Amino acid sequence: MALQQRLQTRLSQKLILTPSLQQAIKLLPMTTLELVDMLNQEVVENPMLEEVPTEELQQPEAASQAEKPEEPAADKEKQDSWDDADYEYFFGDYLDDGYRVRAPREVKELPPIENTLSTQSSLADHLMWQLSLQTKDDDPLVREIGSAIIGNVDDDGYLVASADEIAAMGTWPLHEVERVLQVIQAFDPIGVAARGLQECLLLQIDHLGLSGTASETIVREHLKLLQNHQEQEIARRLDMSIEDLKHHIEVIRQLDPKPGSRFNPSSSQFVIPDVHVVKVEDRYVAVLNEDGMPQLRISPVYRRLLDKKTENSNETRAYVKEKVRSALWLIKSVYQRQKTIHKVATSIIAFQTEFLDHGIEHLRPLVLRDVANDIGMHESTVSRVVNNKYMHTPQGVFEMKYFFHSGINSAYGESVSSVTIKQRIRKIIEEEDPKKPLSDSRIVRLLQDEGLVLARRTIAKYREELRIPTSTQRKVLF
Repeated sequence: MALQQRLQTRLSQKLILTPSLQQAIKLLPMTTLELVDMLNQEVVENPMLEEVPTEELQQPEAASQAEKPEEPAADKEKQDSWDDADYEYFFGDYLDDGYRVRAPREVKELPPIENTLSTQSSLADHLMWQLSLQTKDDDPLVREIGSAIIGNVDDDGYLVASADEIAAMGTWPLHEVERVLQVIQAFDPIGVAARGLQECLLLQIDHLGLSGTASETIVREHLKLLQNHQEQEIARRLDMSIEDLKHHIEVIRQLDPKPGSRFNPSSSQFVIPDVHVVKVEDRYVAVLNEDGMPQLRISPVYRRLLDKKTENSNETRAYVKEKVRSALWLIKSVYQRQKTIHKVATSIIAFQTEFLDHGIEHLRPLVLRDVANDIGMHESTVSRVVNNKYMHTPQGVFEMKYFFHSGINSAYGESVSSVTIKQRIRKIIEEEDPKKPLSDSRIVRLLQDEGLVLARRTIAKYREELRIPTSTQRKVLF
């Protein structure tokens, strides 16, 4: 059978992501800081891009338009029409001035200089400093073992390795490791390098001179009962009254279960909001925060290289044309990103107006589909927009994803946000009697009286998400 070659015409449809669309999708989930870094990098790599000078940005837009001279006809003829597309028409608003800053520029107070210069020593540095004072130059073994022990102390001050494991690190004798460990456990803060909560508390009790007292007995023998608030059982086993037991429990409560935490404070997270919600007369308006974002435009100097009447090689013109096309795509993608964020923020404001007026208890249930249908975009686009974006509202700074929560139907026919229910649970527990804490079942009945019907397991789930202990653990006898 002979093979034959034939020409056939076939009509088909394909979904192709253009470079500009790929770039726009890439910019959407970026934070403002990431976008600024990317734009600055593009300015360095693409000679056709330049940042609009600050003095031009400060001029009123109307005044700049009035002072702009009319372009001579001869200059218009010099413009390259570009055979493949009419870029002058398609990107007309971006060729010279880029997009204008719409966010109000406010002078922000910088942090004090001492906050940027001072550094706090870590727990390991603090312990190594004390070890250097305790050891002598002719005793390198203590320094080596001590360094190994300190290296295995976590941020809370607990030793996470056993004495046998530390001894195996340097083939040191076990009794030497135990001896050096006792030395380090006497360092500041008291209770450091303990191998558990019980040993940590016992070290602090010994430092206070309370060895042999009922406080030591409670920690050594009845710590589990104390954690479960079984004070009556502890008093029975120690054969003492509740009033006498109260004194010893107060002493134990003053001890620090995490002695190393004050040397490793969690760093503050500074958030720059992407959108400011401002109230204008009787309605809220979304204003994009573009402080620090470079405003880009096509460089007129390099763009003259496209003039057909200038003596430039075809290679030069092709290079400049490609860079212009890349710059136009970038400027349009940034503009489209800002426009999409503004649309999503405006839609969120429309859905959550009561929250902006009255607070978290009036937060409405909202899903991505609601905003997507409102602005005429796909849910995936809205998801990319709200990712790592923050809004500054009259109620505080919130991540844009914070406003999207499922709802629970109430007895009055309205949907209530799960965040609102969590806030209500928190308030109920804060107002309870510490001696008679409310159980999850009791909270269910209280919410039913308010028209919210939830299962007990749902209340337990929300309570755990709020990091609130059980009623048994919250109970206080005195």
